[in-house]
Amino acid sequence: MRAGLACSNLAHGFAACGGSDRLAIRGLRKPGVAIVSAYNDLLSAHQPLGEYPEWIKAATREAGGVAQFAGGVPAMCDGITQGRAGMELSLFSREVIAMATGVALSHEMFDGALLLGVCDKIVPGLLIGALAFGHLPAILVPAGPMPSGLPNKEKARVRQLYAEGRASREDLLEAESASYHSPGTCTFYGTANSNQLVVEVMGLHLPGASFVPPGTPLRRALTEEAGRRIVALARDEYTPLAEVVSERSVVNGVVSLLATGGSTNHTMHLVAIAAAAGIELTWDDFSDLSAVVPLLANVYPNGSADINHFHAAGGVQFLVGTLLDAGLLHDDVRTVAGDGLSRYRSEPVLTDEGLVWREVPTRSLDTEVLRPVSDPFAEDGGLRMLSGNLGRAVIKVSAVAPEHRVVRAPARVFTSQRAFDEAFRAGELDRDVAVVIRNQGPQANGMPELHGLTPALGALMDRGFQVALITDGRMSGASGKIPSAIQVTPEAAAGGALARVEDGDVVVLDAEAGTLDVLVDEAELAARPVRDSAPDEASWVGTGRELFTALRRAVGPADQGASVFGPMTPGHFGAAAARV
Repeated sequence: MRAGLACSNLAHGFAACGGSDRLAIRGLRKPGVAIVSAYNDLLSAHQPLGEYPEWIKAATREAGGVAQFAGGVPAMCDGITQGRAGMELSLFSREVIAMATGVALSHEMFDGALLLGVCDKIVPGLLIGALAFGHLPAILVPAGPMPSGLPNKEKARVRQLYAEGRASREDLLEAESASYHSPGTCTFYGTANSNQLVVEVMGLHLPGASFVPPGTPLRRALTEEAGRRIVALARDEYTPLAEVVSERSVVNGVVSLLATGGSTNHTMHLVAIAAAAGIELTWDDFSDLSAVVPLLANVYPNGSADINHFHAAGGVQFLVGTLLDAGLLHDDVRTVAGDGLSRYRSEPVLTDEGLVWREVPTRSLDTEVLRPVSDPFAEDGGLRMLSGNLGRAVIKVSAVAPEHRVVRAPARVFTSQRAFDEAFRAGELDRDVAVVIRNQGPQANGMPELHGLTPALGALMDRGFQVALITDGRMSGASGKIPSAIQVTPEAAAGGALARVEDGDVVVLDAEAGTLDVLVDEAELAARPVRDSAPDEASWVGTGRELFTALRRAVGPADQGASVFGPMTPGHFGAAAARV
């Protein structure tokens, strides 16, 4: 592409370069590599990325390429914005990241891309944006988790005590700061760590790169190797991103998510990523795969272990091995490491000769955390789909005790987390209750995560009540012990049945049968007026929300990825490659 630029265009592209890099770009002799990064030093997971560009530039130069920092993308923290107005921008930030990635790559100066990012919407956004340039090779480059801090169950206990008024704000802050305490990704198995595991099993990381801690020699060595590897993929082993993200690799990603009880957010993100690659992935596919994929990991919120314990027990390499041996993953895929997923059975280590990969043990080193297919924690995956007269929904059952997976209770309807919290503190919910929180979908208010509900709902369950949550909002990877029918589609703001539920209606959530119903006559339910309206544009302002109004108008339903982008056509990548 660079060779086709006019002289003025090309001169702008190397004006800031010096030395051998300038000569290489001008002479069109070496592959150009774009660095697209989500670095900022507000987010612990992304703070380590600040050092990466210089490491990558040196390694790329050594391998015979030239790397340039092509662009930055935003990276917001759902942990900081949780329960705040800014959380209503979180899901839409994925689309902004995708577009910013497109802007970075649109200069047509590059033969490959390194995508630096870790958390929630950031990795899906980078990947969706890069898939618009599917003729280019691309590698995702992670940063790794922070060291283990306060055990997750203890953190959850203090949160619940605070919700009940039995712990102070200082107690809560002390627990939270002992949990989130240093650079690196949060250690529970939420969307950020689900991102890392899923994209590694899809062949988009170097093998074993996901959970190596930041600030270690091995982390630096893997980052530098990504710089060398992208040069090889662009020059000697041309492997475009469009051939790595195939139907088989998408299925591999879903299987790895289900086998580990990963984030429910990926029932949207993987759908949107697949669509960007011209592949249709549906919630029925998740449901069909979940029925035959066993649960092999026991990581918080599904268990007491964190992601560092998972990695120490054998991690992604053991998981890939046992799933391949059982015939539950496709080995015949292209990856950034070469052909075949079997390469991902090996872990990276540093030796006197440098970075090498070696085979991992064929058994789990801690069967309380990670198990083989022959001895799973459960016979089916951690995610299930629900359907009924309230629509379709997702439920994460891996952390829900079997005795709590079927709930029949009267509804109590809210349109905000604050209203729910006030009712809880007033003692109005001390009974069997199906908490309905509507107008939280993408068209209503951007589909914020509703983690703030979990401590109070947990307290009600611990008092012996039947409790369920039904919402068109999200709960994400931190979905815990409460049976939660989330991402209800159609959402209330789009005319879904959830908009017609009234206080006292009996709701039945049956995670075993896969159903979600309100016990109201069909004709009566259809005849009811909509009880609450979604926020209008005049009220959806502040904290930057008014800037995202166009996305709110354009966004699709949750079961289609909650995306503003249409699916790429199969011919898209062929046309791009033809231009090369």
